[in-house]
Amino acid sequence: MSEQPVGTPASEAAEQYRPIGFPSPPLYRRPRVVVKADLVPAIRVAALVGLLGIAVGWIWSRTAPPEQVGVAEDGQILPLIDESYHRFDAIAIFLLYGLAAGLITGLAVWLLRERRGPTMLLGAVAGSALAGWLAMRTGISFADAHYPLPASPVVGAVFNESPRLASAWVVIAWPLGVALVYGVLAAWYGDNDLGRRLG
Repeated sequence: MSEQPVGTPASEAAEQYRPIGFPSPPLYRRPRVVVKADLVPAIRVAALVGLLGIAVGWIWSRTAPPEQVGVAEDGQILPLIDESYHRFDAIAIFLLYGLAAGLITGLAVWLLRERRGPTMLLGAVAGSALAGWLAMRTGISFADAHYPLPASPVVGAVFNESPRLASAWVVIAWPLGVALVYGVLAAWYGDNDLGRRLG
């Protein structure tokens, strides 16, 4: 076994004893994260996705079931038997819409091959969080307009009360879906530059 000469760098020693006919392996360079070039497209994506929340809020306001309530003798408005379950239905439908919109958004943003990367992912997640918030706020407003309360309800009257969202945590479904799809696709793709050079 030959010994490495004293004072010879390891790379030179490896090159000195490399068999003839075998080229040296290419140097590996990790692709850098692109921020400046992707910043404006990421902001555009965030704004566009955020505006989609209004459409999802309108769809939710038309599909979430209203809660039938009645006016008691003391003037209180109370839900009828089994109608309180619709509060869960309203939350579940909103979560499903948000998750479905997140999956579609994540896939659509991934198809922007020349802009793939963490900058675009953060833009899409931020826009999805805004979209979820807008969907919640505008959806409740649309539902209130669709199911107006009677001006002066009388005792024994039964009417529909607009659906409500009992928790604000429902807004996380949309950005969660985006991050899930984008992360899975990035891990599945395998290339370190996520195919940007092919865009």
